[in-house]
Amino acid sequence: MTDADPVLRALAHPVRLRMLTLMWPGPMSAAELSRELGISHALASRHLRSLDAVGLVELAEERTRRGGRERRYRTVHGSPLSDQNEAQLLGAALAHTLKERATRRHPEGRGVTVDAELWMEPEVWEQARQKLADLAAELHDAARPPRSPGTMPVSLTLMAFPMQETPHARAQEPSDL
Repeated sequence: MTDADPVLRALAHPVRLRMLTLMWPGPMSAAELSRELGISHALASRHLRSLDAVGLVELAEERTRRGGRERRYRTVHGSPLSDQNEAQLLGAALAHTLKERATRRHPEGRGVTVDAELWMEPEVWEQARQKLADLAAELHDAARPPRSPGTMPVSLTLMAFPMQETPHARAQEPSDL
């Protein structure tokens, strides 16, 4: 078992993945998450505790609400995953989330879809990687809490990374066919 195993277990549940994305724009409480996700407060609290236990969320604020204390959490930015297996599992989790969101795509909404395997110079990659990171940060900074007046839900899934070169089969010559 590696140190990342608890993190992977926490990321393995689609509700927890959705909670993380909902908390990107700002802190949310278990009560707010339960309403947005259509689950019980107790279940939202349990999922939130799982995320907190592995450091994927952090307590952002505590406030008095209806005579009690409300704890609001925010997503911790940055990935705690680094090795190959962890990256594959994260990719699978993102694919699951993307599949679910794709079913909710607005039929008249404009979007951008890209899938590519490209070969480029390392300096070109680094410039592009920085632009993608800046764009993701800009969009996250512009995000508002769910259902804020004047907003619309938007899906953003981005996973761009250098790959290891794989051995390829010898190209078949016309005489081989």
